[in-house]
Amino acid sequence: MRKSRKHELWKLSVRVLTLVATAFLPRIAGSAETTTSLSPVVPSAAVRSQSNESLRHEIQHAIDRGLAWLTANQNSNGWWQTPDHPAVTALALTAYNGDPMDRYRGRESASLKRAYTFVLNQARPDGSICVTNLPTYNTALSMMALLTANNPQYDPVLRKARGFLIGVQHDFGEPGKLDTPFDGGFGYGLPSDKVSDMSNTLLALEAIYHSKRLVTDASLAGARDLNWEAAIHFLQSCQNLPSHNKETWASDDPKNKGGFIYNSGRSNAGSETNAVTGRIALRSYGSISYAGLLSYIYADLKADDPRVMAVKEWLKNNYTLDENPGMGKAGIYYYYHTMTKALTAAGTGALDSASSKQANWRQDVAMKLMQLQQQDGSWVNENVRWWEKEPALVTAYSLLTLEMLWRGLAD
Repeated sequence: MRKSRKHELWKLSVRVLTLVATAFLPRIAGSAETTTSLSPVVPSAAVRSQSNESLRHEIQHAIDRGLAWLTANQNSNGWWQTPDHPAVTALALTAYNGDPMDRYRGRESASLKRAYTFVLNQARPDGSICVTNLPTYNTALSMMALLTANNPQYDPVLRKARGFLIGVQHDFGEPGKLDTPFDGGFGYGLPSDKVSDMSNTLLALEAIYHSKRLVTDASLAGARDLNWEAAIHFLQSCQNLPSHNKETWASDDPKNKGGFIYNSGRSNAGSETNAVTGRIALRSYGSISYAGLLSYIYADLKADDPRVMAVKEWLKNNYTLDENPGMGKAGIYYYYHTMTKALTAAGTGALDSASSKQANWRQDVAMKLMQLQQQDGSWVNENVRWWEKEPALVTAYSLLTLEMLWRGLAD
C-alpha cells in the first residue's frame, strides 16, 4: 500500500473519530458519492436539499425518542440489557456519542458516567474488556464506545485492548504461513477457538483500524500491528469467488457469486446441491456480505479490486429491506446497520438494484426504521436470532443507523 494512501486514511480516521462519532468510516479508494452507472434525470440540488432537510427532521425526532427510551431503561448500575456483556452498553454509549445534535459527547450526565464506569470496570489484565466470555465481541465494541467519547483518559485502556485484539488474530497450521482458510481472522478470542468468523473479524478490524492513532505514541514504537495481509486472506476465504477462493464450496453461480458466508465451510443461510454434479455450494447472505465489503474497506482494498467489485455486484442484485437476504427476518437490524455503514464507507449514492431501478437507499432505510419504531421509542425484532429480541441491543443498532443516515443526507 502506498504511503500517501496510508496517510490519507490515517487523517480521515482521526478527523472522523474526532468530529463524527458514529460515521467512523474510511472511504474506499477511488470511490465517490455517485452511482456505478449512468444516472437518470434527478431533481435539482435545491429540491433535493429541501426534501432531505425535511427527512432529517423526521430522523432526528426518531433519534430523540430512541435516546429517551435508552435513558429510561438503563440499569441503575450503569448497564443496559445485561451486566454479562459490556458490548450492549457500549453500543448504547456509542449511540449517545453519535447524536447529531451533539448533546452528550464530552459532557456526560451522571447516568452516562455510570455506564462508562461499568465498561471500564470490565477491563482485564490481558487487555480484554469482558466479563466471562465473548472477549473479541465485547472488547471491540467497548473500544468503539471509548474511542467515540474522544476522552484521552481512556487511552491507556484502549491501548491494552487494541493489543489484546491484535494478539488473538488467528494463525492456525504452521506459524507464519497462510495455510488454512481461517488464518488471519478472528473468533471469539478464546484459547479454545478452532475457527475464525466474519462477525468477530469485522468488529476486530473496525476497532483496530480506528485506534491507529494510539500507536503514534513514542512509547509504543515498534509495537506489534495487525497482519492485514493475513486478514485479507481470511476475508477472501469466506467469499463466493472461485477466482480468489479455492475452497471447494466457493460458487460462481450468479445467485451466490461475490457474496460472503460466515466462515469457510459454514453459511448461516445453508447450502444447495447441484442436481447434476452433486457439488455443494454454500449460500451467500446479506448481513455478512455487507460485513465483507466493510472489512475489505478497512483493509484498504481499492474500489476496482475484483473482490470488492464482486461483493458490490452481489449486494446490488440482492438489495431489499424486506428481509436479510438469505436469512429472512433473522438479524435484520444488524443487516440495516451494516448495510448503512458499508454503503456509506463505499461512497455509494443511489444504488442500482437488480431490476435496474435506482434505489435511494438512505431514504429507504430511514423510512423503514421509522416505520418499525415502537410507540415507546424502542425497536425490537420478533425473531430471536442473535439477541435481536432484546430491545436495548436493537434500539442501539437502529439509532446508530439513523445517525449515519442523518449525516449522509446532509452531504
